Amino acid sequence: MKKIKRIYTLAIVLLTVVTYSQETLPISKAEVVQKATEKNLQIKAAEASFQAAKADYRQSNAIFMPNVNVSYTGIVTTNPLMAFGSKLNQEILTQADFNPALLNNPDRIQNFATVIEVKQPLLNIDGVLGRQAAKAKMDAFQLQTERTKEYLVLETSKAYMQLQLAYKAVTVLEKANETAQSNLKMVNNYFKNGMLQKTDLLNVQVRVNEITNQLQYAKSNVQNASDYLAFLLNEDTNGKTYQPTEELANEITLEEINTSLNTSRKDIQAMEKSSEAYKKMFQSSKYGFLPRLNAFGNYQLYDSKFLGTNAKGYLIGAQLSWDIFDGYKNIGKTQKAKAEYNKATIETEQYKKQSQLEVNKTNRQLKDAENKVNLSKLAFEQSQEAFRIRQNRFEQGLEKTSDLLTAETQVAQKELEHLQAVFEYNFTKEYLQFLTQ
Repeated sequence: MKKIKRIYTLAIVLLTVVTYSQETLPISKAEVVQKATEKNLQIKAAEASFQAAKADYRQSNAIFMPNVNVSYTGIVTTNPLMAFGSKLNQEILTQADFNPALLNNPDRIQNFATVIEVKQPLLNIDGVLGRQAAKAKMDAFQLQTERTKEYLVLETSKAYMQLQLAYKAVTVLEKANETAQSNLKMVNNYFKNGMLQKTDLLNVQVRVNEITNQLQYAKSNVQNASDYLAFLLNEDTNGKTYQPTEELANEITLEEINTSLNTSRKDIQAMEKSSEAYKKMFQSSKYGFLPRLNAFGNYQLYDSKFLGTNAKGYLIGAQLSWDIFDGYKNIGKTQKAKAEYNKATIETEQYKKQSQLEVNKTNRQLKDAENKVNLSKLAFEQSQEAFRIRQNRFEQGLEKTSDLLTAETQVAQKELEHLQAVFEYNFTKEYLQFLTQ
């Protein structure tokens, strides 16, 4: 049994050494926000999505820019048609080549051709609208990226306040532990002098053990909050514990916040841009029935020798193409684009209404949180006074040990409840500002 106790004691010592061997890094709220906006993985993913949409928009330059292609082809043939055409392209055709025997059974001939081809779109209305759709999509991703940054600022601020609250809880429980140890010492003296029973001493010892256990959980919560903050900052958590340079305030600051929905909010603008993109795609599919006009030209170099350029020629022209009927493909495409546009419009309107509901709800939560802070502060002050009175009466032998322990427990509980209420108010206020910015 003694061996087991020694092992248990050694384990507690090792756990304490490991806990306090962590490197403590002081960090301010401003520093946290800056690092999050620079290094957070969610922001980097949003920026990558924006870059992909930007690349799609650049592809749409093809409706204005020429398409230039260069090819080099070498062939060896005895095919009558190919042989005659190769000689003609090489400009080496003679009167003898019109001999039917040579035409039907030509000698082997080789031909090397260099072709420089240019295609230039001139009229492509559906392509122009498609480009506008790609631009709207790119703008939507850019706005969404900016909104993601705003959200990460909020989430990082919340994580920082959670870390502040965790450290504050440790401070409260350490103070409660000191009080409990002091009471234990006093009760132990009373017991030795025969003024209290064994059960009173045991009750106080149980209370001391409870606080010790709660204190250990509070220290674990500090590490958990620190790890989450490191995750938001995209930093390694091994052997590190962040410590806020600013403490969690015990009081709240009341501010007037505009509770009307800001339709210029980045995420709402992103939804509207997305709806605009679907509208342009719908218009593009409708104009897909119109003809397209493209110019083309090529410059050709032919020779019977490798890399030779003995014969030259060019071709310039224009093509007007019009898809009259393609088996309902364009009709179905247009109907689908119209349905997607209608869906995007409905979803945008729904999102605005949901956002207004969230603003109204959060505004009521802020008022409730303010009331909770005031009540919890009053309860904490009352519990402190009640404990002071009971402690004085206990020292005079007028109070039971159980009543003293209850009052002592209530002080720490009410202080933690007040700190939690302050945290909830501060976060709710920041969340409401986020919803209305």
